[in-house]
Parts: sequence; structure tokens; C-alpha cells
Amino acid sequence: MIKNRTKINFTILFMSLFSCVFFLTTTKLKAQQYPFINYTASVLHLSKDSSQFMNFYKKIDELREGKRKKVTVVHFGGSHIQAGFWTEVLMDGFQNIGNFKGGGTFIFPFKIVNTNSPHFFKSFTTGKWTRKRNALSKEMCDNLGLAGMAGITNDSANSFGFKLLQNNHHQTFNSLRVYHNFNPSFEFSIANQTGTHFVRKDYIAKSYTEFIFETYIDSINFNLVRKDSIIPDFMLRGFSIENSNPGFYYASIGVNGASTSSYLRCQEFVNELSGIPPDLVIFSLGVNDTHDTNFSKEQFSTNYDSLISLIKIASPNCTFLFTTVTDNYMNRKTPNKRPIKAQEAVFELMEKHNAAVYDLYAVMGGYKSIYKWYKAGLAAKDKVHFNGRGYTLLSNLMFDAIYRSYMYNSKVKNK
Repeated sequence: MIKNRTKINFTILFMSLFSCVFFLTTTKLKAQQYPFINYTASVLHLSKDSSQFMNFYKKIDELREGKRKKVTVVHFGGSHIQAGFWTEVLMDGFQNIGNFKGGGTFIFPFKIVNTNSPHFFKSFTTGKWTRKRNALSKEMCDNLGLAGMAGITNDSANSFGFKLLQNNHHQTFNSLRVYHNFNPSFEFSIANQTGTHFVRKDYIAKSYTEFIFETYIDSINFNLVRKDSIIPDFMLRGFSIENSNPGFYYASIGVNGASTSSYLRCQEFVNELSGIPPDLVIFSLGVNDTHDTNFSKEQFSTNYDSLISLIKIASPNCTFLFTTVTDNYMNRKTPNKRPIKAQEAVFELMEKHNAAVYDLYAVMGGYKSIYKWYKAGLAAKDKVHFNGRGYTLLSNLMFDAIYRSYMYNSKVKNK
């Protein structure tokens, strides 16, 4: 364990005065209701050199002051992130800092490849798609991108798209990027949408087609037609949507089963990330690493170093925030001690990369705490994942810690 990790000094006490106005009811529960949660550990730890994080806070200030239109956050993880509960709370929180309605988000159409999806949008198709993802060797393929997942189809005729559902963070868009493989054997176009005027541009080298709309819309539908069979498959790698009003662009990138090495296998990763260069990257990887019997702290750190190097190619001035690995069980029965080593590694990475850490492991209550979360009705039977209530509670605690840190350091805290 890192010594004095949860020591409450004057700075933290001062920061706690700035209670987040967006702190949802689920986190206002009395401490005695969940005595296993370490509420005093719910702070944002900054490295000794915190200049990079201060630069991120400055960008938020500039957004609030109208000096910039967008701040971009990209959040990588495994099944914790693919589910969407965690990241939607963070999206809501960031947008609420300035009552923002713009910005954007990244959408992967999970439902068309028969896997679980966040709830703020629905995706649909008339065709058959094969899922590819970076987490399993049998589902790997060449040219995976930022999403770490892709849908492959060879249908002669197909339609696909998505619709934004009611949410508090991103409801409409007026520009859209479709990431795909530019297979000349296929032709795709927007299906007839009455009154929707747009400009289309194909950026082959950047791996996306961009559509700029004259009005704000909340859904899109594409037609896909196979013209020949010379190159058999069309690959869809996701959508990036933007609303030109000020706000946060928040890309939630989660793949069930992903580990710290998974995104290193994606050949189009840097190319696609360069198109939405992040101001902040949040890492929530590691559960699947710690389930590997060959887990080592050294390899875990090396994988993170490699991933950070790739991200810095796409966004040289990016800031990083790590979350520690949540407590978990192996095969539902055996408490897992490896997250303790992962926790140590993350704090070392924080200093090495002048980053920040939110210590989820400590906040949960440490070793064997997931069992207590399960007994309290906050976690799943597998004692790895949380349910909706559990994710919402943790993510609100996390955003509150980020917000208090930001408000303490913000130059426009009273605005």
C-alpha cells in the first residue's frame, strides 16, 4: 500500500467545502448505510508535478468563459465502461459544470453485433454483422480502431444507424463521422430523411466519412449496397458525433474483456484518435489483467506506458487520469489480491507521467470489499461487476472528487 494515501490535509479539507451541485441523490446516502465505503479516500490524487492537470483545468475555465468551444475527454476501459452507467454519470457531471448542451460523443453500435450497450442511444440494422474486438484472439482482425471493436458484414443490401434517446448530456448533433474501411465493393449513403440537408466528405487516409448537417438531428440511418464481391467485407468501426454548441466531447471506449494490452493491438488506433485529440484520457483498465494467472506489476505498467506513448502521438499535450482496479473475486469464490499490486503500479505511473489517480480500490473498502457491495445489493453475483446502483454510486463519488479538485484550482470558481 502507498503510505499516507488517504491522509486528509488542509488542501483536501478546503476542497471539500466546494460540494458539487450536481452530486446526485444516490451519493448523499449516510455513511452508516454503507459503512464499508471509505468516503475519506474519495479524493483526486495529483502527482508532485501537477502542471498538466492544471492545464486541463485551465481548458475547462476557458470553456466556461467562452474562450473555447470544446474540451475532449476519452475514457478507456473494459466491461465496466461498455455498460455505460459509469461514464454517463461523468458525462452529465462535466456538461453540468457550465450547463453545456454541445460537445459530442463517440458511439459504437453495440446492438448490431449482439452485445450490451449504454442506454443513451439505440443502434439498429436490417442486416447480419459479425463482431470483432480486441479482447479475444478468436475475435481479432486487422485494422481495428479507436473503439477496439468493429462490425463486419457481407450482405448485398443492408441498412444501419442509431438514435439518441433521452439523456442529460448529448441529445442532438450537426456533424457526424463514420469510421469504416472504404471498401470499393460497397456503397453507403444516408437513407432518405425529409428536410435533412448535408455536405459529405470522404477522408480515406483518416478512415472516416464526414457529414455536416444544416440542422441539428438526433438520429441517422444509412443504406449499404454491395456492388461486387472483389473485396468481401465492409467494416464499421463506430461514429463520432458533434454538436457545434460549446460543451464537452466525451468518448466512452469500453470493450468487454479488454485489458491494458488490448488497445495496443488496434492498428488504426492512433489514426482515429488523432481526429478527436483528447485533452484528458481516463484509464479504467486492469480487472482483466488481474484475472490472468501470469499477471505481473511490471508488465501491467509496461502496457500502460506503451498505451500512453500511442496516445501522445495523437495528442501530445494530453493529461491522464488513472482509476485503480476495483476489488474483485476469481470465479465468484476466490478473493483476488492482484489489484493491490495494480494499485501500487498506478500510483507509480501517476508520478512517472505527471498524472492523477482516483483510488477506486480504496474507496470501495479494499481487499474483499466487493463481497460487501454484493451483499448490499450494489454488485453482481460474479463479484466483479456492479449493478446500475453500484456504478452510479461509484461514479458520482468519482465525479465529486474531480469537481472539488477542479473548483479548488479554478480561476472562475465563483462564476
